[in-house]
Amino acid sequence: MTPPDPDDHLRAADPVMARLIDAFGGPLPLEPDARGRPPELYGALVRSIAGQQLSVKAAAAIYGRLEARFGGRTPTPREILDDDPEALRAAAGFSRAKVASLRSLAEHVEDGRLELGQISVLSDEAVIEALVAVKGIGVWTAHMFLMFTLRRPDVLPVGDLGVRNAARDAYGLPAPPAAAELEALAEPWRPHRTRASLYLWRSLENEPLA
Repeated sequence: MTPPDPDDHLRAADPVMARLIDAFGGPLPLEPDARGRPPELYGALVRSIAGQQLSVKAAAAIYGRLEARFGGRTPTPREILDDDPEALRAAAGFSRAKVASLRSLAEHVEDGRLELGQISVLSDEAVIEALVAVKGIGVWTAHMFLMFTLRRPDVLPVGDLGVRNAARDAYGLPAPPAAAELEALAEPWRPHRTRASLYLWRSLENEPLA
């Protein structure tokens, strides 16, 4: 049996989401854009830490400098730990906090506290718990990892300002919804909250879908 189309589900579940799908020319690709993240899990996390609180362009530049320091590739956990923190910071243009986060990630992978070989079989909640144990990785970064690397279909990034602003505009709210309000608003979207979030992001771009 062919599974229900995600867009059909969203249209039927929520008239506001139906209007977004119509307004922005859907359908979106079934798989979300990886947004420049490396396909392998460790590299995706390194890229996420490197790009935190930066524009897409700036994040790509700073990650490129990190790769250049290691011969054009993502450094291994051992290479991160063996590198001089201050030299790494200067070469890539990182803050000290980002270097500390990269080292924390490397330590968690090296000593087995973060088992990336098993993470794809964990529930969304368990993935978040495992990732936020790393210094500098918060729930937002964990949500992005779930959506764009593990390709989980039912993730709602409640802390993402873009999604909150788009929900405010689409639903005519007086302010961006708080986490609990957004959760309630998104309940009809299950099990396709990732896809609904992509439509909300796209609505901020004010242009038709490609």
